[in-house]
Amino acid sequence: MKKDIPGMIKRAERFKIILIAEGILVGLVAGAVVIMYRVALEYAGLWNGMILEWASGNAAGIAIWFVALAFMALAAGSLIAYEPMISGSGIPQVEGEVVGKLHQRWYRVIAAKFAGGFICMLGGLALGREGPSIQLGAMAGKGVSRGLDRGKTEEHFLITCGASAGLAAAFHAPLAGVMFSLEEIHKNFSVSVLTSVMTASLTADILSTIVLGTDSIFRFEIEEALPTGHYWMILLLGIILGLLGAFYNWFTLKVQDLYGKIKVGGSRLKVMIPFMCAGLLGFSFPELLGSGHGLITQLTHTEMALGAVLFILIGRFLFSAVSFGSGAPGGIFFPLLVIGGYIGGAFATAGVQYFGLDPMYVNNFVLLAMAGYFAAIVRAPLTGIILIFEMTGNLNHMLSLSVVTIVAYIVATLTGSKPIYESLLDRFMEKNGDASGEEKNIKEKILNNFVVRKGSEPDGRLIREIEWPDNCLLVAVQRGAKELIPRGSTRLEAGDIIVIMSDERDMAAVHEKMERLCDDRRAGSDS
Repeated sequence: MKKDIPGMIKRAERFKIILIAEGILVGLVAGAVVIMYRVALEYAGLWNGMILEWASGNAAGIAIWFVALAFMALAAGSLIAYEPMISGSGIPQVEGEVVGKLHQRWYRVIAAKFAGGFICMLGGLALGREGPSIQLGAMAGKGVSRGLDRGKTEEHFLITCGASAGLAAAFHAPLAGVMFSLEEIHKNFSVSVLTSVMTASLTADILSTIVLGTDSIFRFEIEEALPTGHYWMILLLGIILGLLGAFYNWFTLKVQDLYGKIKVGGSRLKVMIPFMCAGLLGFSFPELLGSGHGLITQLTHTEMALGAVLFILIGRFLFSAVSFGSGAPGGIFFPLLVIGGYIGGAFATAGVQYFGLDPMYVNNFVLLAMAGYFAAIVRAPLTGIILIFEMTGNLNHMLSLSVVTIVAYIVATLTGSKPIYESLLDRFMEKNGDASGEEKNIKEKILNNFVVRKGSEPDGRLIREIEWPDNCLLVAVQRGAKELIPRGSTRLEAGDIIVIMSDERDMAAVHEKMERLCDDRRAGSDS
């Protein structure tokens, strides 16, 4: 193995060029998989509406549909039992894979996630396509890595490329795909990662544009930007979104706890609950079913009474929690944007009725609340800002978007609420551990990069003065365009990129310790 180490390091030096070519390949493969998934879900949603229309007012039709829902629930539950890695959105599983905590069988995950997501959308569950799209893209990237016989270091880059391509193809949002992959999944902004992820994301978006066209996901009119005199309302909205975002995270985990108390029937019985709820809602309030795209269209194109907005907001919030908490394969990414939009709609409608707000600004607050709610829940503010203006095709609200997003982010952080995907990954690890069956004692070497943040423990100190994690080797220190050989007398600076080598079996522990070591928040808490 020692003979392979110099070759691996030398290859890593050429990553910038190698990963651009591989990023194009991953973008094509991941984009194709996600486009097929996106089309399949659109047909599933259409068929769900047609079936409900056929069965409405027909006792026999209603009975047949409930029997079909029961069979779909059994099928979805069986897929989860077959491949536990497909439960939920899939984003925590991808994050776990990148840091070495989980190992997924890419071919099983793609097949089972695709089928499970289709079944859940056909049944009408309030789940999104974005989390599954990110997981499908990431596993396509892993498949490309295995097909090219790449090492684990390179494989993690390609998984990140696939995740970015998946989000880009799902939402026509290549920049958001790049930012989400770097901000939430890889948590690293090195040039090698950035160029490869950007290449994969743009490739997938171009492919999606060729196949599906250029229309934005959300299409609604915003007549003009909010006047500066209304910015006090943006600050208030940001505070509300921060508090409600923290509540969303708490409530989502609490619903999972309630499902966890079901000790019989396994995943099949748990998934049966949202499918039966979908059946009841389908014949009473069908607007609450599915991804919720139609709800945003209704909110932004018609004048709705405050009571109606609040009713849909609460109903959608509860059904989304019931659907996701069961472990059904589907995401919360898009549903939380819908909920956020309705929070903004309720806020603005109340402003119109009680504070004299001009109705022309209602859509502005819908837009702002989507970004702020996303930032409060996921804690990825840059992704939220970029995603919203890419999905709406509107570039005129960057200042107001930034204000509401930062305020919501700060408020949610001050409540002590953890980012939702971080919490979900911890829950998944507690429940499943490494459910893949792959061996973790492979003696393959992995390179990882960590950025020294301002005020962190390594900032301004000599390498020999720092207590480094066990079972790792400092390979290089990248300072701007220069690469330094790490010595005991080397003084580290904020912004330095530390390149660490470890065995695959030690990667998760080393990664966790290095993240804590280089995190400026730790230094602040110690002082």
